[in-house]
Amino acid sequence: MDKMNTRTTLLSPVTIHQWKLRNRMVMAPLTRGFADDHKGTATDEMVAYYEQRAQDGVGLIITEGINPNLAGKGTYGIPGLYTDEQTTSWKRVTDAVHRHGGTIIAQLWHVGRLSHSDLIGTAPLAPSSLAAEGRVHKLHKPYQIPQAMSAQDIADTIQHFQTAARHAVLAGFDGIELHAAHGYLIDQFINEKTNHRTDEYGGDAAGRLRFLRDIILAVKKEISVDRISVRFSEKKDDDASYAWADKAGMIDAYLKLFRETGITILHPSTDHYAKAWEGEKSFHERIRSQWDGIIIGVGNLDVQTAEHAIAKGSVDLAAFGRLFISNPDLVQKLNAGEPLVEYDAAKHLPMLV
Repeated sequence: MDKMNTRTTLLSPVTIHQWKLRNRMVMAPLTRGFADDHKGTATDEMVAYYEQRAQDGVGLIITEGINPNLAGKGTYGIPGLYTDEQTTSWKRVTDAVHRHGGTIIAQLWHVGRLSHSDLIGTAPLAPSSLAAEGRVHKLHKPYQIPQAMSAQDIADTIQHFQTAARHAVLAGFDGIELHAAHGYLIDQFINEKTNHRTDEYGGDAAGRLRFLRDIILAVKKEISVDRISVRFSEKKDDDASYAWADKAGMIDAYLKLFRETGITILHPSTDHYAKAWEGEKSFHERIRSQWDGIIIGVGNLDVQTAEHAIAKGSVDLAAFGRLFISNPDLVQKLNAGEPLVEYDAAKHLPMLV
């Protein structure tokens, strides 16, 4: 990262490896469900949606989660990067973003056991044959008992992530993010409650992190490691009560993995950025105390909190989700000091604007 930049404010430009960002604002990954449900392709309205945010001047766009294979699909209208047609459809998005000087990375997302045979045609895959509690998003059916992945299933899925990364490069993306958070497939391997394996992909923290490690090593064959971000979290979307028994130990295990694989860009995820997580430190501050690389801050951030976090050096970039849904012109509004439109799910979620 370019440390020569002294204007460390939200709207100041920053160079991160090969990305020359116009500012430190990130459009967070947002599951909208507007892809062609049958083909998994990006649609015209998605092209316009991403182009509008790039035209507004956002520094970095992280796409909605994109499936590396059909088994990764968790609800309706999720795009993929496993067919030529999907890859071509995303090229239209990246071309539109680049036309306006934007930077965009593809988030690769496999939901594992948080899927359903109605969506993918077979039983969902997971590290162990343990069903999640709750119901499938938008399908509203209870989660099924997943099939425990065989060694071959694991090898195939790692290959699918690698192929998706290759397709992301062909589609013109500037980088990729691995979604290893929130109780989805990679996180299901990391979580001791969902991973009861006794092979090399289970057991202690290092064993449970091996699936993520192998995916990073595979994806690095397709794209330089300084263009890869990893999203991780303690919080699980399907298990609100979950917490790491050994917070310090888990942070150590993650950071050791990232250092060993050469990852430099982290996207630690939490519901509330400012909330104390360990002692007086927030989740991001705790990671910063051991990490000199890039950190993307996220978690219901408001502009003032983000500005303060960047000025303090707790994070390098700040990601906003709902604000970018309700304010396609968020950057311009902040530059002009104009009031922001408050996010309203009933009004803003049903359509892409």
